[in-house]
Amino acid sequence: MGTLTYKHSGKKHKLLKWLKILLPHSSIRFYPPQFILRDALVSSTKRTIKQGNEAAVIVFNIKNLRQISEQIGVKQFDRFMYSLKRMYADVIKENVSLEDILALHDYNSDGITLILRMDSEMHSLLDIDGTTSLILQKVKDRLQDEFPQIKADFETGYMFVEKHAASLKKAIDKAHKQAAAMAERKIHSEFNEMLFQMTKIIEWKQIHLLAQPIIDVASKQIRAYEILTRGPRGSMLENPLTLFSVAKQTSMLYDLEMIVLEKSFEQVSKNGSSHDIFINFTPVTLGNIRFIKDMERILDKYKNVKAGQIVIEITERDDIDEVEGLIQNIRALKFMGFRIAVDDTGAGYASLHTISEIMPHIIKIDRTVIQNIHHSTVKESMLKGLLLIAKEAGSVVVAEGIETEEEAIVLSRNKVDMAQGYFYARPARLEHA
Repeated sequence: MGTLTYKHSGKKHKLLKWLKILLPHSSIRFYPPQFILRDALVSSTKRTIKQGNEAAVIVFNIKNLRQISEQIGVKQFDRFMYSLKRMYADVIKENVSLEDILALHDYNSDGITLILRMDSEMHSLLDIDGTTSLILQKVKDRLQDEFPQIKADFETGYMFVEKHAASLKKAIDKAHKQAAAMAERKIHSEFNEMLFQMTKIIEWKQIHLLAQPIIDVASKQIRAYEILTRGPRGSMLENPLTLFSVAKQTSMLYDLEMIVLEKSFEQVSKNGSSHDIFINFTPVTLGNIRFIKDMERILDKYKNVKAGQIVIEITERDDIDEVEGLIQNIRALKFMGFRIAVDDTGAGYASLHTISEIMPHIIKIDRTVIQNIHHSTVKESMLKGLLLIAKEAGSVVVAEGIETEEEAIVLSRNKVDMAQGYFYARPARLEHA
């Protein structure tokens, strides 16, 4: 379970009580506030980062704890907090893969901090939103059943651990502070600093773009490029996951995605490239009432970039029915000549539902289906099934995350249209693509 150092003597009984009641499953690591983490979390986070993944810190707090304490009294409040943390532990244990849980930690006694291993791809930002919302809703439901008289005002925030920090423990502590600041929206806190940085990035358009080739599997020729976004070089926000997580939590996601769109058009116009260009958008941005007008403005500004060259890639797995205006805007974009791609197909039901609702021109198969497919007849059968769905929808197929020759051979054998991944090419600066 890892080595723990006591802050105060005589706490062993309390630790055992926490462990037994909060997290009966021994595979989950829980660290109560009375103890200082020595090596366990740092070593597991270090291992996660070495494997090319991200460590995400999620803070779950209750905004009106003081009012609740005054309402129900000290004795009942202790039982409330005890039950609340047990609920968090149970819900997390039931809904999150144990191998992805780096730690469950009570930093400040007001809530729970969950530290997760996340995939390094862009959609991890969207996964973390889904995970957070799921946990929070289930805890709310259980709390309502057990304490119907209490109206708790929940708040959450998240941040990714900086990978290249001199001290990983300090980086974890910093990520926790920033996640808590996002949750609490504090005045005079780290939230203000991140808000300032994000505002500056939006105002000065301080992002740079990379482009990863998408290859024709049969001919091995470049057919298209996918645009990848990075924040200011050398800053905490250079990491796209951190950049987009801060943008989302500071209500600047639409502005950031529109800057990506305009900079993509600007560079394609300068390059004079004839390749197709894939640009990622979240459903919330695509459904925005301003989106079509902003797209028309950019098309008019860069007249040598045609709509038919641009592929609008929907990056989120969430239920598209929940995003007002999305379907109407997708129809308008198709009418304007843009093509639509659905990302992460095969990762869950939501992507298949999205295909049936949108009927995209392009289906991108998630790398979880492709990874080590040469060792799995089940995965190859899944690929065959997705190819049949694509054929029925009239969609072209792009396989993502190809890292080995063996995976590429399976794609060729199954006549997949296009592919992208480090096996074919790494991302390069867009102006050099």
